[in-house]
Amino acid sequence: MTSSCFVYITLPGEVENVTAGQFQLTTDQKGIALGQFVYGKKYLSRNDAVEIDPIELKLQERLYGTARLGGVFGALRDAGPDYWGRLVIEKHSGRPILGEIDYLLESPDDRAGALSFGLGTTPPAPKRKFNKTIDLDKLQRLAHDLVQDELDSSDPDATQIQELLLLGTSMGGARPKAVVEDESGLWVAKFSRPDDRWNNPRVEFAMLELARQCGISVARSCIENIGGKDVLFVHRFDREKTRNGYARARMISGLTLLRAEDSVQKRDRWSYVVMSEELRRVVSQPKKDAAELFRRMCFNALISNIDDHPRNHALIAMDREWKLSPAYDLTPSPVVSEDQRDLAMTCGAEQRFANKRNLLSECMRFLLSRDEATQIISSMEEKVESTWYDVVRACGVSVKDAETITRAFVYPGFKR
Repeated sequence: MTSSCFVYITLPGEVENVTAGQFQLTTDQKGIALGQFVYGKKYLSRNDAVEIDPIELKLQERLYGTARLGGVFGALRDAGPDYWGRLVIEKHSGRPILGEIDYLLESPDDRAGALSFGLGTTPPAPKRKFNKTIDLDKLQRLAHDLVQDELDSSDPDATQIQELLLLGTSMGGARPKAVVEDESGLWVAKFSRPDDRWNNPRVEFAMLELARQCGISVARSCIENIGGKDVLFVHRFDREKTRNGYARARMISGLTLLRAEDSVQKRDRWSYVVMSEELRRVVSQPKKDAAELFRRMCFNALISNIDDHPRNHALIAMDREWKLSPAYDLTPSPVVSEDQRDLAMTCGAEQRFANKRNLLSECMRFLLSRDEATQIISSMEEKVESTWYDVVRACGVSVKDAETITRAFVYPGFKR
C-alpha cells in the first residue's frame, strides 16, 4: 500500500507556505514501511530555499529514504501530532484506523515548526474555521472528558471542542492542550489531567522559573485560573508575530537530531553526550549550545525529571541558522530510590545514572573543562537545594503539593 502527500514550508521571514517536496510512504505485505522524500526542482531553484532539517533531509537533489519511525522522516514526524494529538484526531475523525500520512494531513496547519502537509501541489490558503468563542473552562472540562473517554457526542459544542483541541496536537507531550492567541502572539495552554498527583500546571510553571534562576534559557510562561483550575500558558518560541501574520521557525526534536527511535525499548541512541556532539555539527554557536545542554542535563538530574526523553529537546531556526530551543516540559518526579536515579538519556560514562560523578565524566564532549563543569554543577546544586521550596511556593504551589514533590530535589545519591 502506498500513500503520499506534499510537504509545504514557510521560509525564513515569510508568512505563507511554499511547496518544498513530496513524501511517499509504502507498506509491504509484512507491514514494513519505507518512507521516501524528494525536494521539488522548483523549490531547489529558489535562492531562499532552506533544508527541512540539517540531519536527514539536507537541501540536495536526490531521493531520500528511511525505514525508521514507521517510515516517517524525523522532521516530518516532529511536525505531526503527539500522543495527545493522535487521541484527539482519532476521536475527531471517527475512523477506526489511521495511517501515518493521515495523522500528518489531519493535524492542523498551526503545528510546531515551519512545515505543513496537503494533497495539492500548491499549498492551500490559511483557513480559520472557528468563529465561535468557547470559554477555556469548558474546553478544559471537555478535554478531561476526552481523556477519560467520556466525551458526550450529543453535546452541541463537542465537535467544535475537538476541532479547537486539534490546535494543540503537535506541541509536545501527552497532556491535554490547545493553542490560544493574544495580542503578543501564540501560547500553548496546558491543562491538568484528572489523574494528576499534584497541580501539574503550577508545578511545571515553578520548574520553568527555577530553571530560569539557574541560568537556563526557558520558554516564557504564565499561570491563569480558568473555571477554578490552573492552566499553564507557554509562549510559542517557534512563532514570531509580524504585521502580516506569523513567521515560523523550522524545528526538529532531539530524537531527529540523534537519528533515534521513539520506543524506550530502542533507546540505545538516547544520549545527552551524543546529542551534544550532533548539535555541535549544525548549530551556529556550538560552544554556547553545548554548555546550555549540559546545564539542562544537570538541572533534570537535580529535580529528578525522568521524562527528559529526546522529544523534550529541540533545535529551531527562525532564520537560516540552527540553535537549541528554549527549555520546556520540565517536571519533577519524587521516585522511591534515594541511592540511584536514572535520567531518560545517557548522561555520562555510567550511562543514565543521575549523579554528580557521572555528569562530570564526559564534560569535555560538551566543550567544557572539568573546572567549568564542576562550577556549573556546584552552583546549580546549591541553588536548587536552597531555593526550590521558596520558588515553588512563590509560584503558588500548595504546601501539600510541595511536600509531595520534596523528595525529587537533590536526592542523596546525586552527591555521590
